[in-house]
Amino acid sequence: MFALNPDLVERVECTPDTVVTLVDGTKYIVAESVPEFIDSVRHYRASLIAQASRLEPEPATSSSSALDSELEAKVLPMHRKER
Repeated sequence: MFALNPDLVERVECTPDTVVTLVDGTKYIVAESVPEFIDSVRHYRASLIAQASRLEPEPATSSSSALDSELEAKVLPMHRKER
């Protein structure tokens, strides 16, 4: 058994096997039919939305310096590759 990230799915085809193509071109043959695959993705996304609606919002911090240091910890500097 394996899991696919539904956000990376580009298309699903029935040829007669069900072939899932990801955005990077990787292809997987899955046992589910196209409608079953679509229902699985739909159910997964609905469960994420339902779970997010039950989350309690975090209180906002009053100190901007605490927020700045928290953001600095989450930011990874990237450098453009020269061509």
